[in-house]
Amino acid sequence: MGKQESMTLDLETIKQSPKADRVPLRRLIARFHSLSRRRRLAITSTAAAAAVVAAIAAIGSTSGGPAKAPVAPQAPAFTLSVLGHSGEHISLAGFAGRPLIINFFASWCQPCQKETPLLARFYRAAHGSVTLIGIDANDKASAALKFTHAAGVSYPVGLDPYPMHTTISYGVDALPQTFFLNARHRIVKRVAGAVTEQELKTGVAEITKQATQG
Repeated sequence: MGKQESMTLDLETIKQSPKADRVPLRRLIARFHSLSRRRRLAITSTAAAAAVVAAIAAIGSTSGGPAKAPVAPQAPAFTLSVLGHSGEHISLAGFAGRPLIINFFASWCQPCQKETPLLARFYRAAHGSVTLIGIDANDKASAALKFTHAAGVSYPVGLDPYPMHTTISYGVDALPQTFFLNARHRIVKRVAGAVTEQELKTGVAEITKQATQG
């Protein structure tokens, strides 16, 4: 079964991607819903804001007059501890003005076991021309470190343990998922399931083109 490329930004489409290419977070989401209402609202506030932006753009394009291209949602900000470097942090703000690929994964995710080595090779082959970061979701740091070392990962990885504030703020309901951000850190492409080399090349071409066009 081939994996369907997802370029939409709505969660329903993400849920329709082949399950063989992604590991659902149903159990984790159930735990999330067991939290107090105040904590759930705090965690999801950023994701809700992104959804509102997308909804407003969609309404504007269908309310009469010339159709307008939908506005890509702003990527939620985050600051996470760096895997393998105690006391260090990685943040979205630290890559201001640069196109960026963000990959959500975990050592326990079966599709990630094939995808992560591909990402590592792609990053090495780019020789610094591509900015890529990984976000390890709901994982043990020791397991994640062993996994990324075995996969040959040399790009930075941030840790997002339960309750996965960053993962949830991006609307990720299954792993792996990959986001392509332009220089203004708007999400222009999103891939649910294991990303392919061709999808990586296409995504990089898109965010690089937008960067050169300003």
